[in-house]
Amino acid sequence: MASLKLLRTRIASVTATRKITKAQQMVAVSKLRRAKEANEAARPYAQKMKAVISGMASGMKNNPGAPKLLAGTGKDDNHLLVVCTADRGLCGGFNSNIVRFAKQTIEELKASGKTVSILCVGRKGRDPLKRIYGDLIVDTVEFTGVRQIGFANADGIGKRLLAMFEDGKFDVCTLIYARFKSVMTQTPTALRLIPAAIEDAGDAKAAVSYEYEPDEGEVLAELLPKNISVQIFSALLENVAGEFGAKMSAMDGATRNAGEMIDKLTLLYNRTRQSKITSELIEIISGAEAL
Repeated sequence: MASLKLLRTRIASVTATRKITKAQQMVAVSKLRRAKEANEAARPYAQKMKAVISGMASGMKNNPGAPKLLAGTGKDDNHLLVVCTADRGLCGGFNSNIVRFAKQTIEELKASGKTVSILCVGRKGRDPLKRIYGDLIVDTVEFTGVRQIGFANADGIGKRLLAMFEDGKFDVCTLIYARFKSVMTQTPTALRLIPAAIEDAGDAKAAVSYEYEPDEGEVLAELLPKNISVQIFSALLENVAGEFGAKMSAMDGATRNAGEMIDKLTLLYNRTRQSKITSELIEIISGAEAL
């Protein structure tokens, strides 16, 4: 049976842990609200920009004069995966779900005979991927010192991807992140950045004809590089909202578990103390009777 001193130490330790998890939960609740507002403000812009580019590019993809970011290199042998995770832990399975999805994507590409390289955005994605695919990781981008993700952070990554594409480092670039749906649900998602993914605009929109000045090629040449940064920025905001949502849920569960453990330890402590007191009384009575 555990000693009273050991039980008191464990109760104090779990109580201190519960204070930390409760504080983390309250911080996550506060930051989640701001993250959701930023994400909800950026999401329509990213979706609309993708729709506009799809509408303009639908008839130009196979055009010899189509921008390279739209037409691609003509092959898909080398794939770059930009894996976006958080820089901090204590957020349940948020990071591990993204990493698991990235591993599945990597294995599928390798099984198809493709060459894969990885750019990690976030420290928590780099660490598990490095153990298996260390030779595939080209670099890691961290935002540990950034209080709030801004467009400049995403634009830096976007310009780097453009430079790598111009240097022929890859043929296809895919962004992997967690799309925020609710506090309990963050869905790992893959979005192709280069060449730009063209969505079906629908029959109603396809029937409408627009004339552009300058022509579609020149407009797309300006929009496509900006679209990469916009989509990365939107994905980072999705990740931030998902991280705080997952952290709030994880810390809430940890706080409740700590409370249950404290109750069990307190009950065990009281029983042990009562047993010890009873044992001492029996010894005193036995000693008195012996006299």
